[in-house]
Amino acid sequence: MELRSGSCSSREACGADRRTPHCCRPRTLTLEGVVTSVYDRLIDLPHFNPDEDVDGEPLAPAPADLRAQLDAADAILFSTPEYAGTLPGSFKNLLDWTVGGGTYDKPVAWVNASASPTGAAGAHDSLRKVLTYTGTDIVERACTRIPVPRSSIGPDGLVADPAVGERLAGVLTALAEHVAERRRTDDA
Repeated sequence: MELRSGSCSSREACGADRRTPHCCRPRTLTLEGVVTSVYDRLIDLPHFNPDEDVDGEPLAPAPADLRAQLDAADAILFSTPEYAGTLPGSFKNLLDWTVGGGTYDKPVAWVNASASPTGAAGAHDSLRKVLTYTGTDIVERACTRIPVPRSSIGPDGLVADPAVGERLAGVLTALAEHVAERRRTDDA
């Protein structure tokens, strides 16, 4: 399961939400076959240019690595902040690189870590629009809001609150169960 953050900041709540399930998964979530990985190369992606994304042509290393990781993942969990009422530009750039591959029919969900009164509604409306456009399988029961104030992020960049860890484990469980159900259906 691939974990993606929409922020380049290591102290951002959505980055902590993304890293926390990966780091705490062995002690809070024991689902056979669930392995998480964290994508941490958001800042390395070049600005999307359709002229550099041509069928049959090799991609630059960072977008090629992104797509390879997406292709290898059974599901993707996103966590993104809201900047200026929508997705951060760097995260939208990552999503633009997925239009050519990596997310079609892929089970996806997101965690909204915003502690703001709006709950990052604009960012998540935009995220839903892009993920729908790219043909993902949005797992509604795994999409949730878990407000994480910056003050609850420890010096290690993780959320120390066990209640948040349990809720994140619940998100991963729902996403993993959806993947398992799809496999059973596909095998039938």
